[in-house]
Amino acid sequence: MPGRPLSTASPSPVAESVEDTIGQMLVFGWSQTAGGNARSLNSHARRLIEEFRVGGVILMARNVGPPQDAKKLTGYLQNLAELSGLPRLLVSTDQEGGRVARFGPPDYPAFPSARTIGADGRIGYARQNAASIGRVLAHAGVNWALMPSLDVNNNPNNVVIGDRSFGDDPALVARLGAASIIGLQDDAGVMACGKHFPGHGDTAVDSHLSLPIIDHDPSRLDLIELPPFRAAIAAHVGSIMSSHILYRRLDAELPATLSPKILGGVLRETLGYDGVVVTDCLEMLGVAAKWGSAEAAVLAVIAGADMVLACHTEATQSAIRLALIDAVHSGRIAESRINDAHRRIKAAKKMYAN
Repeated sequence: MPGRPLSTASPSPVAESVEDTIGQMLVFGWSQTAGGNARSLNSHARRLIEEFRVGGVILMARNVGPPQDAKKLTGYLQNLAELSGLPRLLVSTDQEGGRVARFGPPDYPAFPSARTIGADGRIGYARQNAASIGRVLAHAGVNWALMPSLDVNNNPNNVVIGDRSFGDDPALVARLGAASIIGLQDDAGVMACGKHFPGHGDTAVDSHLSLPIIDHDPSRLDLIELPPFRAAIAAHVGSIMSSHILYRRLDAELPATLSPKILGGVLRETLGYDGVVVTDCLEMLGVAAKWGSAEAAVLAVIAGADMVLACHTEATQSAIRLALIDAVHSGRIAESRINDAHRRIKAAKKMYAN
């Protein structure tokens, strides 16, 4: 059965200041500082909220302590946002199961990989597993799970996806991906994120390290890579994450994260998606090596991304924020683009962050 759609019909004006406007589009992580460890509301974490005015944070393994500590930390983050006059935060983490689990043993249950779910093949099992993951996260104050992977893993030389995928059959990935989304969103009340659009399965290069290139004809993508995303959209997935991959037959110059042809054309227009689009981490070398993280953020927002992700470095996060503010002031980023992003973010927060 389909999940619940986000209601994004009512317009949302640009925030009172450019700083607040851009802040709501930022999803940043924090590291250990001289004044506190990464499991605390240290100076880096405070700066994200008090100065950068972020709309979301990402918890990495370095930020996650035992359940009672994690819940306190996310509570402190939400309280600080409220005291700073901000909407409630979208608190995200990568929790796919298997080897990608920021909340892991011994403090949290070990969940099976997507490949294990795919080998079982039952829709009910996929939904139940995702709901269980979602409940663990919700108890810790996380309202946004960066899962499931909707990548069709049909390249044996793939070094980054592998067991993160449900398998090499697009129909199987579509069924189990949609079931996982419904388990997270409808059963656990945690927003899901389908990734990595338009597909990271048929690559032999890790986009953390360099830019993968795919030369498939669009008709082939329509048969292999896109069916899981269509199913996710039909299940009303709350967010979709872009990939740092150059699909040369779709855009000869820009990878998906930076491409209006892919985010605006394929995802928004062809597939009709109107939920939140978030970038993969802009510190990854797939985009950072050539464009730099700050310029990549500007290009991503112009292309159609609603939120930009930077997981690690405070100086890089500051540069991203300032580049986006400058791009709004200069008119390089249109006000209509910002309004669309805010409308979607506001709808997501109304459903999952309240």
